[in-house]
Amino acid sequence: MDKKNEQELIQAAIQGDSGALEELLLSVRDQIFTLALRMLGSVADAEDAASEILIKVMCNLSAFRQESAFSTWVYRIAVNTLLTTRKSMFADQPLSFEIMGQDIEAGYIEASQKDTCGVDHEVLADELKLSCTNVMLQCLKPEDRCIFILGTMFKLDSQNAADILNISAENYRQRLSRSRKKVGDFLKQYCGLVNKDSCSCQKRLGVAIKTHRLNPQHLEYSDHVKIENFIQNMEDLDEISDVYREEVRFCSHLEIKEFLKKLLQSRQLNEVMNEGRETA
Repeated sequence: MDKKNEQELIQAAIQGDSGALEELLLSVRDQIFTLALRMLGSVADAEDAASEILIKVMCNLSAFRQESAFSTWVYRIAVNTLLTTRKSMFADQPLSFEIMGQDIEAGYIEASQKDTCGVDHEVLADELKLSCTNVMLQCLKPEDRCIFILGTMFKLDSQNAADILNISAENYRQRLSRSRKKVGDFLKQYCGLVNKDSCSCQKRLGVAIKTHRLNPQHLEYSDHVKIENFIQNMEDLDEISDVYREEVRFCSHLEIKEFLKKLLQSRQLNEVMNEGRETA
C-alpha cells in the first residue's frame, strides 16, 4: 500500500468509513498474527492476541499522528501487547534451550500407522518442523524473542525496530546478535536441518504424538501457511541461524475476518470511534 493511499484510508476510517477501516486492518492482519504466533508459540494463543491487538488498533486509530508508517505504529501496539500478555500456554510453563535439548536427547518412539491415523509421515514431519521452530523461540526471554523475530524474520532495520521497542539502536543490535548466537548454537547441536547427525523430525513423530504435541487429525500450522516452499527454503539454507531468516507469513483463519466484520458493524465500535472523533 503506497503512503498516499494509506493516508487516505486512515482519514476515511477515522471519519467512520467502515470499508476503509476494514481494508486497513486486513492489510496488517496476517503480520499481526504471524508476530503473535512467533511470540506466543501456539495458534490458539496467537488468534486471541491478534484479535486483542486489532481492537486496540481500531480504538486508537484517531490518535495515530502518521509520523511513521501505519505498519510501524501497528507493530508498536502489537509488541507492547505481546510483551505484557500472561495468557499464553508458555506463560506458566517457560521453556529453556536446556530443557528442550534434554527432551530431544531423551530418545525416539516409533510412530505406528495407528498413531499417525494414516497421515503421510512427510506431511507430519513438515508440521512438526513448523511447530518446533515456533516453540523453540519460547526458549528466549520475551523481549529477546521479540528482537530476534523483528530482526531475523521481519527484517526491520535496527533503528525502526529499536524505536518500536523503545531501546537504543546499538542495544538492539547487540541483543539481536546474542539472541542469534543462542538460537544458532542450539540448532547446530540439535537440529537436523543444520546438523544431519542431530534430531530428525521423522524420528520424533512418535514422541510428538504420544505427548500430544502433534495431532495427525488436526495439523494447525499447515492450515496457516503454504508449507512446501517454507520447508524447502529451510533445508536449502547454509548458515545455522538462517533456519529462521527466510521469513514465513502465516495466514490467520477466516474466524478472524468474520470477527472483524462483526465488530465493524457493532454499536460498541461506532460509539468508540465517535468518542475518538469528538476528543480529537
